[in-house]
Amino acid sequence: MAGDLVSERSFLFLGSRLKRLAERMQSEVVRVAEHAGLAIQPSQYPLLATLDQYGPMTIGELTQAMELSQPSVTRSASRLAEMGLVEMSRVHRDQRHKTVSLTQAGQAAMARSKLLVWPQIEAAVEQMIGGLSGSFLDQIAAVEDQLARKPLDQRALSILGAGLRVREFSDDLAGAFHDINAQWISSMYQLEQADLDVLNQPRARIVDPGGAILFVEAEGLGLVGTCALQKTGDRQFELTKMGVLEAARGRKAGEFLLRATIARAHDMGAERLYLLSNKKSAAAIHLYEKLGFTHDEVIMREFGARYARCDVAMLYRPAAA
Repeated sequence: MAGDLVSERSFLFLGSRLKRLAERMQSEVVRVAEHAGLAIQPSQYPLLATLDQYGPMTIGELTQAMELSQPSVTRSASRLAEMGLVEMSRVHRDQRHKTVSLTQAGQAAMARSKLLVWPQIEAAVEQMIGGLSGSFLDQIAAVEDQLARKPLDQRALSILGAGLRVREFSDDLAGAFHDINAQWISSMYQLEQADLDVLNQPRARIVDPGGAILFVEAEGLGLVGTCALQKTGDRQFELTKMGVLEAARGRKAGEFLLRATIARAHDMGAERLYLLSNKKSAAAIHLYEKLGFTHDEVIMREFGARYARCDVAMLYRPAAA
């Protein structure tokens, strides 16, 4: 059986070895993106991320910012335009002066990526390379060995969401929606009429008016958490009735569910996403802050009176995550 000449002659074939490693890692990132419902290739993310960070740019500006060739950037932008994620407008005849910008679908895809793909990949890679030592070639060999033992996509998906999956609302789950929320609210506060109105009529109060209810299911435990998006205006939603059972502590079910709910809000066209809470829910507030919610006095003035217990109001600002 032939040996691995690329590894055996690492100095001679260093470029080929790095390319092979990059292709393997990218193919495994594709599976993480697919798991999040995205058809984006890893090689397309740098262009999308640059537009997301800096706004519309010409091909020439993208070429400089990404330090890639103009034909390569043009090909990538054209493919993304075919996918409906970017739009291109020509200001001058010169190809380099085509302005490229994210479409609404592109913005939604980036929001979903930053919630459900990027954090997992970054954490998986950090976990994999954090303890590396030795020469550069030794480190490459160590990465290759770790990927052989456990691929990057398996590492990424186990970082957040191992044994967890999202369930959609159905009428037979209305009781679970009520019970999970009634349990956590009663343990810390008193159930108010605003709570009961929603918990007793989830379809009428949440789903039928254009909102959504999601559940998180843990392997071996069943449904352990739920969260709702209540439509309160044009492209405006309140993230509400988020609760996770104590039995699921330590599984990061809350973060998994919150990321999925925020992604769903983006899919539903939310331009304003807010929540109401109480300072006693310190762990929940910390999680909200981690994922991009910031304290907001305007939201408090507009909606805080809905609950007697409300002394925290937050608005989702992704850049704060």
